[in-house]
Amino acid sequence: MNVLIINAGSSSLKYQLFDMKTEAVAAKGQCERIGIDGHLKHTPLSNGKPVFDEDIPLPTHSEAISAVLDKLTGEKYGVLSSLSEIGAVGHRVLHGGQSFSESVLINGDVIAAIEENIPLGPLHNPANLMGINACRSVMPGVPQVAVFDTAFHQTMPEKAYIYAIPYNYYEKYNVRRYGFHGTSHRYVSSEAIKMLGGGAGTRVITCHLGNGSSIAAVKDGKCIDTSMGMTPLEGLPMGTRSGSIDPAIIEFVANHEKLTREEIFDVLNKKSGVLGISGVSSDFRDIEKAAADAGDALSRRAQLALDVFRYQVAKYIGSYVVTLGGVDAIVFTAGLGENSAELREAVTSQLGGFGITIDHEKNKLRGQLADITGAGSSARVFVIPTNEELVIARDTKAIVEA
Repeated sequence: MNVLIINAGSSSLKYQLFDMKTEAVAAKGQCERIGIDGHLKHTPLSNGKPVFDEDIPLPTHSEAISAVLDKLTGEKYGVLSSLSEIGAVGHRVLHGGQSFSESVLINGDVIAAIEENIPLGPLHNPANLMGINACRSVMPGVPQVAVFDTAFHQTMPEKAYIYAIPYNYYEKYNVRRYGFHGTSHRYVSSEAIKMLGGGAGTRVITCHLGNGSSIAAVKDGKCIDTSMGMTPLEGLPMGTRSGSIDPAIIEFVANHEKLTREEIFDVLNKKSGVLGISGVSSDFRDIEKAAADAGDALSRRAQLALDVFRYQVAKYIGSYVVTLGGVDAIVFTAGLGENSAELREAVTSQLGGFGITIDHEKNKLRGQLADITGAGSSARVFVIPTNEELVIARDTKAIVEA
């Protein structure tokens, strides 16, 4: 079976086509500037580089899906002989609220539930629905599956997801911790458990670190706590998101800066995090470069941004060691976790009190599966490249075949 994976944004659409016989990616690409002027990049992985990278009209997501299907089946750039070779479509959906604890076959009730959760995911859920509706329109009769970023975290106990605010807000509005990056945490934690040899009682801390970052505590393959909250704004400081702050700061700054509610939340989501501290960039590579320029005023702020982020990562890991009653493995994943040896070194150096160490030579790698555990370490330390699209493809195949 060939499974097409769709990750739709408000003006973008990323896709991958999996041959599920081998779980290999046959093609991938993305549509950008949908509804503006349109651009499509298409890459059959037989040669590993884009063969189509051009501006084309993409007025809606339906036209974007049609353009993707044209490239997948076209004589010049295609990898399929016809649309009938696509057995199912899997969609990444941000927020399933409390409605979904696992992936599901999409029908009218599922679409209604995704719509009901729009207040919890106002930016992403409408875009995800556009991708779903476009595929249903262009590919009628092809099974569609929704895989939710929040589903993996639905196993958290009540004490982990309830906020210390009036309980009726939870009862009336579903205000609670949900967590995100669930497909990534699910994938790398399962891979870590395999590397540990399986068995009952496994305790794994997964660190999904990139422009958006979150950490999860996973016991016996199930999430029992995670750093992001009702929205992706809570938790670690990120590229442009503030992460957890004193809520009183919002009113204090808004009053002094004469900002509206919308403007202050725009600051917290788009102008804070390591960008806000460093004044340099939201890209950690730029910040690391600026920090290396000793003596510059921005150099100190760049280093401070790195120190704050690394400190908070170590602090969450330490708290989750307590939550889990110990730890068997710590996993670094996503763009920063997989590629920054400096980050892994800085974070694990703060975990000496738990007896956790890494091998400095083994740590000198980028984007590779590796065990970087140091001699005598009390817990294993892994680098595991995430593969959220493969999780979506596997779920889609299993659901459709069932």
